[in-house]
Amino acid sequence: MAIKGTLKLPGDKSISHRALMFAALADGESRISDLSTGTDVHSTRKCLEACGIDIRDDGDDAIVKGSLFSNPAEPLDCGNSGTTIRLLLGLLAGQGINATFIGDESLSARPMNRILDPLSQMGLKCENNDGKLPVTIYQSNLNSIEYDSPIASAQVKSAILLAGLGASGVTTVIEPALSRDHTEKMLQGLGAEFSFNGLTATVSPLISPLESFKLSVPGDSSTGAFFAAAAAMIPGSSIIIDRILWNPTRIGFYSTLYQMGAGVDCLDQWDEAGERIGKLNVFYQSLKGVHITKEDIPGLIDELPIIAILATQAEGKTEVSGAGELRVKECDRIHAICSNLERMGADIEESQDGFIIHGPKQLNGAEIETFHDHRIAMAFTIAGLVANGDVMLDYPECASISFPEFYNELERLKQ
Repeated sequence: MAIKGTLKLPGDKSISHRALMFAALADGESRISDLSTGTDVHSTRKCLEACGIDIRDDGDDAIVKGSLFSNPAEPLDCGNSGTTIRLLLGLLAGQGINATFIGDESLSARPMNRILDPLSQMGLKCENNDGKLPVTIYQSNLNSIEYDSPIASAQVKSAILLAGLGASGVTTVIEPALSRDHTEKMLQGLGAEFSFNGLTATVSPLISPLESFKLSVPGDSSTGAFFAAAAAMIPGSSIIIDRILWNPTRIGFYSTLYQMGAGVDCLDQWDEAGERIGKLNVFYQSLKGVHITKEDIPGLIDELPIIAILATQAEGKTEVSGAGELRVKECDRIHAICSNLERMGADIEESQDGFIIHGPKQLNGAEIETFHDHRIAMAFTIAGLVANGDVMLDYPECASISFPEFYNELERLKQ
């Protein structure tokens, strides 16, 4: 069996969340094409609608009518989506909204202080459950701050910048390393008084609504990583990925894949709506181990589960360090990766902030615990393609959080 064909990815999840939020702040109607079909983005849409924002479907497009926000009548259910809760905390704080945020069991266990601390410094009044959900925010007069972030996090940075749109004075965020920069690109492109230079982003309060826009969301590069990994480690495989997001802050996985020896050719690239988009050919070549350090993590944090699968088929040692953030994602992903790969017979050693894998190693079929984490489910589905015996997921449905069509698309590409 090989993986072959042309892949059309769902709209990028990170851009989809932000497009909905910025359209809500815009003057008039914005049209968004190729919006992510994942459950996470649907959570953002439902929360915005609960705050008085009119969103309707027109064929495959979403039409968002920007307007003043209103206090939601019920708690805002963010489901499993960390991006929804963290960005909306900043957005709604800046708009002077009273709201309570809730989520599923997984999201309710995730830390929110990394957002609440800087927002509190800006003057936000809130209540929370020891830094976790539920969180209630109250209408507050926000002041600007200069925030030196202890972590490189697009969610932290975006929440503060969104809050800054409704604060008095100029708000600045300084990162220790560059995280994904979609918020900055959108702010700059939609008429906000905004600047960014290196690791520093600065925004002034909105004195008028943002400009309405039309946007075709590029393909999700994080979702594409699973298919690219399959093509890279199965002999005879080759896939074309068209209209993939090729933003420099999002292609760490593909750079790592190339370093591991896989065939990765960028056939074309162009700029569209402030983002770089590409067309890739990914094909099988023998793989070798790599060393991934703390400096690499911001650019490939979501792809580390599938990198671990690749490492089991690579010659030599792959070491991942500085990835402690994985322990507070949708689940403890370090534990999920290591425990499931051990069941499959991999040579893997868990550390506090990463893991070491020696390969190549023949994987065996096993029962996989997904921890209801979409990236664990998809990564171990790909592992099943090279395993002896069946891989059985306890909750395969969680892939719908980011890509409901994942399993059908993978079947289509099998030859």
